[in-house]
Amino acid sequence: MKEIKFIKRPKLYRPYLIVGWPGMGEVAFKTVDFLREALKATEFAYIEPTSYFYYTTSQIQEGILELPALPYNKFFYVKGACQKSNLDSGRHDLILFLSDAQPDLVYAQNYIETILSAIKYFDIKMIISFAALPLPIDHTQPAGVWFCATDNKIKEILLKYNLKFLPEGQISGMNGLFLGLAKQKGYRGFCLLGEIPLYTIQIENPKVVIAILEILGGLLNISLDLKNLHQQKDVIEQQIGELLDYLKGGLQPPGPIDEEEIEKIKKALSQYTKIPESVRQNIEKLFEQAKKDISQASILKKELDKWNVYKEYEDRFLDLFRKPKKDN
Repeated sequence: MKEIKFIKRPKLYRPYLIVGWPGMGEVAFKTVDFLREALKATEFAYIEPTSYFYYTTSQIQEGILELPALPYNKFFYVKGACQKSNLDSGRHDLILFLSDAQPDLVYAQNYIETILSAIKYFDIKMIISFAALPLPIDHTQPAGVWFCATDNKIKEILLKYNLKFLPEGQISGMNGLFLGLAKQKGYRGFCLLGEIPLYTIQIENPKVVIAILEILGGLLNISLDLKNLHQQKDVIEQQIGELLDYLKGGLQPPGPIDEEEIEKIKKALSQYTKIPESVRQNIEKLFEQAKKDISQASILKKELDKWNVYKEYEDRFLDLFRKPKKDN
């Protein structure tokens, strides 16, 4: 297909395909993005976005209007990542597909078929996806992980790991639809769903990402360093707790929060959730270093992305690359 652009065509051994798009709690996107960075995945192909995404707004900076970049849709590979999978005791390379937006549903089926046409060159043995499972639970509770599978054989394997299977329901958006359409094409796989509180669906949830990655690491027999995610989890949990105290006048509800309270919390979370002062100070230091040595900007960008605050600092970051105007 003309929409697919290959940078290289790696030779991969019986790869698993792992996919992720933004969604509730940013569960799927953050999980795959973590794997991409932790496993040092290499990009090998991408899908031109113009066939499946369209402009909905213009951006203005210093009075100048421009169109924003369209979402990216990239394929990555990792050789030798999975030496002895606990799913089948075999060796597997990995392919990761990651996009920072979901297409309009009217384009979804063609978009998925384009992705599947890109991977037909590889002997895909399993497709793994992720999603959030919103429930009336408290944010301090341990994050449970559920699953659904494309067939009973995979279901029986996953049950051995004390995972709960989702008996009925649906997974909306690309993180669920992809696996369903892939099954029609003969692919096998499963989706891991992490529990998130109903009142936190609009912010990222590191606790759930950790829970999913721990399960996935066990299934694929991959060692992952989750220290940074644990730090993010602690910060976000603290901020959610403080916000709840504020909204409730210092009193936590005795049971599940009702719908009206959920709406209040959802609107306020983005305003009140913040990062630690020590992190702010470190970001300022990185800005100063980048001003003196622009090669340090990549380190700064990673820190901004790590704490999900790039948008907040975007203008200052882009200013680092602008040449100062000369006085006449």
